[in-house]
Amino acid sequence: MRIMIFVCGEGLGHTSRCISIGRELVCAGHDVHFGAYGYSKELIERKGFKAHKVPSEITLVGKAGSLNLKKSILATFKRGQFLGLIKIRKLLKRTRPDVVISDSYFMGMIGAKSRSLPCHMIVNQSNMEEFFKGKGVSNMILAELVKKFYTGMFNLADKVIIPDYPLPHAVCRKNLEFKKKTWKKVFFSGPLIGKTFEETTAKELKRPHVLCTVGGFGYREPIFRKVIEAAGMDNSINYTLLSGPSVDPESLGTLPENVIILKFINDQFPYMKASDLVIAPGGHSTMMEALSFGVPMITVPDKKHNEQQNNALVIEDDGLGKKMDYSASPEEILENIKLLINDEKYRNKLSEMKELAVELNGPRAVRLLVEETANR
Repeated sequence: MRIMIFVCGEGLGHTSRCISIGRELVCAGHDVHFGAYGYSKELIERKGFKAHKVPSEITLVGKAGSLNLKKSILATFKRGQFLGLIKIRKLLKRTRPDVVISDSYFMGMIGAKSRSLPCHMIVNQSNMEEFFKGKGVSNMILAELVKKFYTGMFNLADKVIIPDYPLPHAVCRKNLEFKKKTWKKVFFSGPLIGKTFEETTAKELKRPHVLCTVGGFGYREPIFRKVIEAAGMDNSINYTLLSGPSVDPESLGTLPENVIILKFINDQFPYMKASDLVIAPGGHSTMMEALSFGVPMITVPDKKHNEQQNNALVIEDDGLGKKMDYSASPEEILENIKLLINDEKYRNKLSEMKELAVELNGPRAVRLLVEETANR
């Protein structure tokens, strides 16, 4: 078969999980094409896949670490990017796929259905309207429009793929809200991650080890510095911190001997396999990676980011880690690090999630779904 995978390029979580699907499909002998843009397209091409440039669909607007969804939607319409549907139709006519997969890229959905192609939609959030509640009449109206748009997209999809554990274990469950007829289309694939635990060779790191991916830029800098301070309070625990390319490690002063700071790593899976704890924001893809590797988490979700806040709440409620915010002290951070590393209750729970991820085999589950769709 020939499969087209459209990827929303706003955030690399969409890209990484689509790459895992693409790899599984190629290994099964299928011809896979990607529709992507920006850094997402570059990453896909570096992995050896065929990638076609498509128009960006969403313009993100915000400041100080807070996403302004209302302004983002208005900016998207002002740019007229939805007119890119003509380009999508031409791409589909030229490539002639048998099935389309669209990861939160709505023009891909509309383009596929306009050409009567089967199309599956990947999402890990369906309640975007929650962002607008309690924020005035104009926001209430916008929330209703957003809800109707999402509902329309779900109606177009043959299947709505949730790249998460099935209920009741789904980490994104607080972010899911569907009408009854849409629930009949919902398919929980299991985690879709770039590498499995078995095929990853662990980095040689001193144990116990903490991997921190919050970054040291902008509004996240205070929590980044607090993790460094917490590390200095107990040198028996070792740390690898990812600062981001815009941060000069020398600007952070003298570091404790048990701390290594890297600007960026091409492949974080060897680090994750060698770590006893991950400190990260509330992004869904990172959570799926950590759980699939059986590693507990301290989540520090972005303020006013409903999706991340909900994800972090589930991680804590399910005994998979701890939720903290930017006001946490270094002492509180260290206390939770020790708890998650040493408490057998957490280790047992994470072991169960790791085994379940192996059993579910998310990429294979999506491949089988796609093959079944094409053979109908």
